[in-house]
Amino acid sequence: MMDVPVGELVVLAVAIGAGGVVTGILAGLFGIGGGAVLVPVLFEVFRLIGVDDEVRMQLCVGTSLAIIVPTAFRSYRTHKAKGFALQEVVRLWTVPVVIGVAIGSGLAVVAPSAVFKLVFAGISLIIAAKMLFASDRWFIAEELPGPAVMRVYGLIVGLLSSLMGVGGGSLSNMILTLYKKPIHNAVATSAGLGVPIAVTGTIGYMLAGIVHMDELPPLSIGFVSFAGFVLMAPISSYTARFGALIAHRLARRQLEIAFGVFLIVVSARILWSMLD
Repeated sequence: MMDVPVGELVVLAVAIGAGGVVTGILAGLFGIGGGAVLVPVLFEVFRLIGVDDEVRMQLCVGTSLAIIVPTAFRSYRTHKAKGFALQEVVRLWTVPVVIGVAIGSGLAVVAPSAVFKLVFAGISLIIAAKMLFASDRWFIAEELPGPAVMRVYGLIVGLLSSLMGVGGGSLSNMILTLYKKPIHNAVATSAGLGVPIAVTGTIGYMLAGIVHMDELPPLSIGFVSFAGFVLMAPISSYTARFGALIAHRLARRQLEIAFGVFLIVVSARILWSMLD
């Protein structure tokens, strides 16, 4: 365990609190559960306090998933009240999503930090390219596929979400829009998937990090920082509703462009960290 000066903890607490505001707004705006901004914010925070690079990304992912739990729940409730969520998709994907998250959490025990960085950046850039340059030109079919294919999609969403530390919104948004579902419906549906993804992933990363406790900062439970959760979760959960309300005031193309630019920025930062 590592000792951190009180003054530095205060600075970090302020930074985490500010990140919580941004996280909540983005969670509601894009239906992403906040993980796409949480992971890079936490990555910088844990770097500053000296967390070893071999476990830093896993700690970011696990803590991100824990913080997403209340944020995703609040965001989903706001979107559901607007009537945009595709409830059948949420029901069909829940079980395979949970299985995928469990597999990803298991990989956290043995996979190196670089795997998580590459998955995060790679998937984010693919999604950004689709949002920015393809728009309606990238599509597979006019209607969603049958239950078997949908369950495979759910498994993939759960696995990659667990490796990225996100609530699944960025991945499920892409899949649903490839089948011509409006972005507002995709965002609302994605918010609903964030809850089972985050809960399962949090438990999995707690267990996965038990063997690394000596390398982790104080107040950590496995690969989940309790300090990060306590500071960020209430703030991001509260501000998520504002993002969701903003989303319903924006045009579809405005949402796509904003989402794509955001993903490019956070991907670039994660890739740059691999060169340090």
